Amino acid sequence: MIYTVTLNPALDKTVEIPSLTINSVNRITSMRTDPGGKGINVSKVISKLGGKSIAVGILGGDTGHSIAAAVEAMGIETDFLFAEGETRTNMKIVDPVLHTNTDINEPGSTVPEEIPEQLLRNVLGKLTAEDIVVLSGSIPQGCPKTVYRDWISACSQKGARLILDADGEQLAAGLEAGPYLIKPNHHELSALMGRDLSTPVELGRAAHELRKRYGIRKIVVSMGSAGALYVSAGEMIHAEGLRVPVGSTVGAGDSVVAALAVAEEKDMDFSEAARLSTATGAANVMCSGSQAAEYTAVKELLPQVILHHF
Repeated sequence: MIYTVTLNPALDKTVEIPSLTINSVNRITSMRTDPGGKGINVSKVISKLGGKSIAVGILGGDTGHSIAAAVEAMGIETDFLFAEGETRTNMKIVDPVLHTNTDINEPGSTVPEEIPEQLLRNVLGKLTAEDIVVLSGSIPQGCPKTVYRDWISACSQKGARLILDADGEQLAAGLEAGPYLIKPNHHELSALMGRDLSTPVELGRAAHELRKRYGIRKIVVSMGSAGALYVSAGEMIHAEGLRVPVGSTVGAGDSVVAALAVAEEKDMDFSEAARLSTATGAANVMCSGSQAAEYTAVKELLPQVILHHF
């Protein structure tokens, strides 16, 4: 089973505003809402890829109940804990004229430290060595900065494979526990290494250095339109980015993580995983809001993925 952990979920409100202008009145031409937060987005994509997951997270208030109902209506199993306060609402502004995507994210409510601790105990009570745990996104106020490190350490002792998709302090702390797979972007990898990295060769060398330092099995470095780099002990693969019409970039990275989790569960080789995650990421960019692309769209893109082995 794949467990996706979202400690700071959100209701994603995506609006379309042509020619967005600062310090002026802007008119919304279309709007949609989706249950969001990076882990929840991962679960949505896993479902479209034909996999199953349990969406784990912390919710609050009426917004939280709306998110839980929406996720469950998609046929996704959930294990949410409710805390006081209201789950945040994030605004995603898409400008089809200027071709921009702007995110305005709320910080979310403060969560007592015992809530994520209880959530971890709930997961550990069911976790087996066959399972995969995806930790992704920001953490709410009140959570210790080491929360991802603590989850990785505890779940790894059960034999589970941990996938970490975070940035800043959470990524740095999580690395200390040696996750199975991480997915930084090239800016985040540069920050971790303390130097600018731009070419696939530079990024690959840095990924190998990081992998050996922390005992990480696999590292996937996203590079925007340039594609992604897939690094393991014996392989380094550059998957070129696919050119597709952009509906929304929200959740694009989450869709890549979802495909990687599905590939791990199915024991795909690294090349197959790179191909699937590249096609899945591109298919989801074509969607509006943070909705997940249908597998038919992913399947159409699979033959277009170009891989370079180093």
